[in-house]
Amino acid sequence: MLELIDIHSGYGRTEVIHDVSITVPDDSVVAIMGHNGAGKTTLLRTAVGLIGTESGQINFNGAAITKMSPSRRVKRGIAYVPQGQQSFPQLSTAENLQVVADGRKRGKALIDESLDLFPALRELLNRKAGLLSGGQRQQLAIARALITEPKLLILDEPTEGIQPSVVAEIERTIIDLTRRGGLSVLLVEQHIGFALQAAQRYYVLQSGRVTSTGEGGAGAETSVRSAMAI
Repeated sequence: MLELIDIHSGYGRTEVIHDVSITVPDDSVVAIMGHNGAGKTTLLRTAVGLIGTESGQINFNGAAITKMSPSRRVKRGIAYVPQGQQSFPQLSTAENLQVVADGRKRGKALIDESLDLFPALRELLNRKAGLLSGGQRQQLAIARALITEPKLLILDEPTEGIQPSVVAEIERTIIDLTRRGGLSVLLVEQHIGFALQAAQRYYVLQSGRVTSTGEGGAGAETSVRSAMAI
């Protein structure tokens, strides 16, 4: 699905990502973990084209996308939910969803499908997004991304600042989506338990380099904590 091969990237003359290689297979969840400042968000922004690569190769579904614009990557099937529960705060929940659905042949059906995944949003369709709780805004952000019918969903810290009950709901949704087939997830997450429960594979990033990798699952938590020196 997605391959990052020997990636070097950063901001201006400052290289943040150093020789990183990561693979996200079809119908799987891959987690990237590490402390603040490890380069996790920079790596995601590189994958979606918001930051250019200094060297290395990015492949998606067997095609090279290293030089593609973010918009072309979206058309190929990559959706990105950045950190911070982003939405259009002055628009209602329904309008936030409609903005993405407009122009799509299955627009209404796609909105209904996303609401089926996050049914709590149905009762909030007329409420301005800026008045939603952090957990509700995060569900809205993921629902909006799914309306684009992605093959790869990239999530940056989806559980940050969210109450445990909503964290559990988001985790269940991610696992359910990948089990249905047709969707892979690349996940940056500080919540180790959540990440390993959802992911089939993990990578630990430190100072912009992969320092540990392995299979996901609850049994990997000790290894991850050791790699992160927690």
